[in-house]
Amino acid sequence: MSTFHFQQFSVLQKNAGMKICTDAVLFGAMAPVNQGDHVLDIGTGTGVLALMAAQLGAVKVTAVELTEEAFKEADINFNNSPWPERLEAVHQDIQSFALTVNRQYDLIVSNPPFFENHLKTVNVLRNTARHTDQLPYADLIGIAEQLLSPQGLFYLLIPSHAVAKFSAQALAAGFFLINQTDFQGYAHNEAKVSALTFSLTEETFTARLLTIYESNNVYSQDSETYLANFLLRFAKGKFKRPT
Repeated sequence: MSTFHFQQFSVLQKNAGMKICTDAVLFGAMAPVNQGDHVLDIGTGTGVLALMAAQLGAVKVTAVELTEEAFKEADINFNNSPWPERLEAVHQDIQSFALTVNRQYDLIVSNPPFFENHLKTVNVLRNTARHTDQLPYADLIGIAEQLLSPQGLFYLLIPSHAVAKFSAQALAAGFFLINQTDFQGYAHNEAKVSALTFSLTEETFTARLLTIYESNNVYSQDSETYLANFLLRFAKGKFKRPT
């Protein structure tokens, strides 16, 4: 599907290294965005997380993307959205961006490359989207430490098996893990990815397991609650965001 349609915006993804998937959409729908937030999206890809943050009330979203093809698509998606004045696509590697930016952000979001030391495919765009060569976890943590406001949140999606390693590195840099949501496809599946929220101030840690589907691709009540204001299939439903 070269274009994915949401209720309030559409996402061109013809040249995307990674297409839109349920995990990423759920991750975006659950993002801890507050009205008026300035948000940084690291490795925006198609721009879907940035678009969702704008819909959730962010006043400004800066979306940084390394690959030219993805940057161009994200820029098109932003300009075609209801919030072009609140969305900015930047074609640059995040390490260089961090050297020049002169502000801090209320929320930093990222769905970073997630394969370390794995064999690569012949698809260069897919490799960039999925492998950590261009953005090692240590670099990502260091950049978040530099660009996050003192009361801000660092929110990312990583494989569940990498949570312990990433959290240890983040703790060493001064971050505290305050929320972990593990995503499992069905009740009988193991969790494959986890949404993590870090803060620079210590808070009570909470954890939960979110089951995406009840059966036969029918969304669970938990999933539907978060996705109700985004996916077209729920366009006529009423939305109440969980607390």
